[in-house]
Amino acid sequence: MAGLPGATRALIFMRPPGAVAAAVPEGACVGLYHAVGAEAPARGFARWFAENGRRIALPWFGAAGGAMGFRLWTDPWDDSDLVVGPHGALQPAAQAEAVIPDVVIVPLLGFTADGHRLGQGGGHYDRWLAEHPQVLAIGLAWDAQLVEALPVEPHDRVLAAVVTPTRLYGELS
Repeated sequence: MAGLPGATRALIFMRPPGAVAAAVPEGACVGLYHAVGAEAPARGFARWFAENGRRIALPWFGAAGGAMGFRLWTDPWDDSDLVVGPHGALQPAAQAEAVIPDVVIVPLLGFTADGHRLGQGGGHYDRWLAEHPQVLAIGLAWDAQLVEALPVEPHDRVLAAVVTPTRLYGELS
């Protein structure tokens, strides 16, 4: 994954699998992320969803210690409407519309086949998902990130599904 050129990594996740696309109705807002480092790239999904009648949002932070929110990303073909956020990742500008996505596709460091996720350790997604239990949460990962077990805490939210280049873990209805 990290050894693959960026263009090759991006080609692998060009569109969501059929079950994921079907779980996100037209008109829905999809929260994605702007991949950093070796994270599974989400831009192909963002472009596909935008082309197919869904609004796109990215995580947004007002300050490094602040809570994570989501703001609309109007141009997933370019970064022209993004700024560098307090954690160093690209995010929508402060004047972008704040939204609560219907579906959130999350990055991860590791996952189990039953949907447990290990994030970067900041707890931003854990806190946001706890505050929005109605939001469908789906992970995006490389196959090599699958592990047999992870430490699970009471606040951890199980993902409805995890998409990898070769498989969809979980069931979406």
